[in-house]
Order: sequence, then C-alpha cells, then structure tokens
Amino acid sequence: MHRSMDEPTGGAGLPAARSHPTARPGPPPLAGAGEELPDPAVLGALLRRHGWQRRGGAPGRYGRWTPPGSAGTTSLLVPESAAFPDSGELIEEALLALGRSPDPSARDILVSLTVPSDEIRWWREVPESAAGAAGASGWTEAEELCSAARQVLMAGALAARGRAGYHGARHRRKARAALDDALIGPGAGGRSLTAYVPVDSGRAVAVRLCHALHATREAVDYQRATGGMEAFDSAVAAGVGRELTEALIALVRGSEGAGIDLRWAPAAGAPDGCPARPAPVEFSPGDLPALRAAGARYLRDEPAVQVRLTGAVVRLRRSGPRGAGIVRLRVLAGAEVAHVRVELDEEAYRIAGHAHLVGLPLRVEGRLENRGGFRRLTGASQVAPVQVDEAERDRLMKALQENVDYFEEACAGEEA
Repeated sequence: MHRSMDEPTGGAGLPAARSHPTARPGPPPLAGAGEELPDPAVLGALLRRHGWQRRGGAPGRYGRWTPPGSAGTTSLLVPESAAFPDSGELIEEALLALGRSPDPSARDILVSLTVPSDEIRWWREVPESAAGAAGASGWTEAEELCSAARQVLMAGALAARGRAGYHGARHRRKARAALDDALIGPGAGGRSLTAYVPVDSGRAVAVRLCHALHATREAVDYQRATGGMEAFDSAVAAGVGRELTEALIALVRGSEGAGIDLRWAPAAGAPDGCPARPAPVEFSPGDLPALRAAGARYLRDEPAVQVRLTGAVVRLRRSGPRGAGIVRLRVLAGAEVAHVRVELDEEAYRIAGHAHLVGLPLRVEGRLENRGGFRRLTGASQVAPVQVDEAERDRLMKALQENVDYFEEACAGEEA
C-alpha cells in the first residue's frame, strides 16, 4: 500500500509517477516483546481521525470503538490511559484486531502508530463514471492524482530548504532526501491519496507546506477579487513558488475541484506557529488562471545567482578542433544543483579538457541563470583545476573510465 516518496522513475519530469501503489501488503509488525506499546490517547485520536465511532465503555476508563459504517460486528476495547493494570493487554488485543480488520482505515491507523507521522491527504472531484459508481477509479485518474501529490510534496520539501519563487534544479537532492522516509498510499476508491511524513525527518516539510498552501489560497482569492498579483510576491516568504503552483495546477486540471488536508501526528502534537487542526485547502478550475499567471511570474522574476562552484567535467563539446566549447560539470560544491552547462573560451576549454583527462575537478565562477532551471552558468571566469587527495582522484578517474563515451572533444553531438 505504501512506497518511498523518492522511488526511481523511468523518465524525467514528475517524480516516480508510475509507482502508484496498488498491492496491499501485510500489516506493519505489532509491538513485540520488550517494545513500548503506543499511548492509548494516541490510538484513540487516530481512531477518531479515521472515522471510528466510540459506542460506549466506562467513561474515564475504557472506550469501545467501531469502524465507520460498521454494523457493530467489529469493535476495539481501548483504555483511555496506560494507568490501568490491563491497559497493555487491551492495547495489544486492539492492535491485533486492527491488523485483521478488513476496514481500509485500519491499515492507515497501524502505519501511523508504527512511525509517528503527519498525514497529508489529497482528493479530487471528477465526473462520475460507471467505474466510479462502483467505487473504482480509472488508471489515468489515479496516475494524475499520485503524480500531483508527489509534486506538492516536492514543492514543500524545496520550500523547506529555502524560499524562492522558482527553485528549478536547485536543492532537489536534499529535498528528495527529506522525503526518503515518507510513505504514500491510495484511499478507498482511488479518488484520494494519503502521505505519511515522519515527524523525525519530515516535520519541516509538513510545516512549510501548511503555511504555503494557505498562503496560496489567500493569494488566489486576492487575485480573483482585485486582479492584482502582489499577494503572490509576499507569499514567497511562506514557501509559495512556481513548483507549488505547477503542482496545484496538475492536481486541479481535469477535475471539478480538489483539496488537501493536513493532520499533525497525535504523538507529536501541533508544531509551533501552526493551528492544532489546519483547515483543508480547496482549489477549483476557476483558480487555474491565477495559478498559471503566478507560475509564469515566478519563473520570469527569479534572479540569477553569482556562484563559485567546483565540479567534475563529465562532457566536453565544440564544433571544431579550436575555439570556444561547451562543458558539462557534475557539481561537487558551491551550488545546490546536480549539473551545470558552461560555455568556455578556447583557453578555459583546454584547461577543462586537461582536468578531465587527469581526473581533477574544475573550479569556475559565474552567474547561475534561471533559464533552463538554473542549469546554465554564464560569464565563466577564474577557471582552474582543483587539487584533491588520492582517494578522491581515484574515484573521479574510475567515473571517467566508466563514462568514456561522454568525452566528446572536437565532436559534434547532443548539447550538454
């Protein structure tokens, strides 16, 4: 049911768009001998969150819970605190019953208990089809929802790394790392999706996303009411940017409306500066023009960045045996991007070629342009090889030997 948010995908573009989980594996392992059982209050809060109903029990001592829509055939007896002598035994029985329950929410509750996580839920309203009437969703619809949800999470992770109207290729490695432990799975009928973002590794992402989504809703409302885009400029401080507007466009496009609901992990509580129960944020097709205009504005206005970076030369290209050429660098330090493309004059190109042959990285100064997603360095200067220790040099030389086909001195071919 759940997979890592950083699962590899077969092509560029939206991250892991085809990893939408469909199988339902066995339940997470229950607490074993010597392991601490979950807090009864946390279990009760999760049951309530997922629509379970309390139907009796001794007030202040125990509660009997049944799943949503249940006729009473399945129930859990949950203590209200761990102070009673049989509390541990009842919690173990409740966990075992959840693992055997056919109700879809039981699996979600177990996941939340296994790893304390903030929950982010997406849903889309689409025209009802025959499959939809039977509680199912089409392949394309499910893929679109999963892809949009992943884009929203990536936008939140990028904003947690730093505020910018347009990130492009910047910060993506660390943003993906922040989502490594996140889990994602479809809701009943395939019309919704829930991500579980662990508090330990992803709370900053959830907090930034909470602020950014509400700031986006306010900016869209302001633009639709006044025609002004100023609110989108100030919303950058809350984490709004082109990546988030593009993600929301993908979520809403082709639907009658969509929304995002965020719930904090009961075991951790609400973070500072955030409401205990954030209101769901909804968007409609009527919001699309404002979102598109904001995305274009962010792309146009994000300034270039002056950098001094160090990178390993992985590709060289020029049209003849002499003159200027294009070099592609795998960035090692100095900029939050994976690769950059640099145009060098003849002397600098010769230095880059020699550095590549002997396995030395190159240091270069210039302006990282937002054209192409901050993957292009212009105005290159101070080009020089960098001395490294033997171990690093051996590693670079091995990479060169494994990718010798990319060395394209004096050959025409695909631009880096």
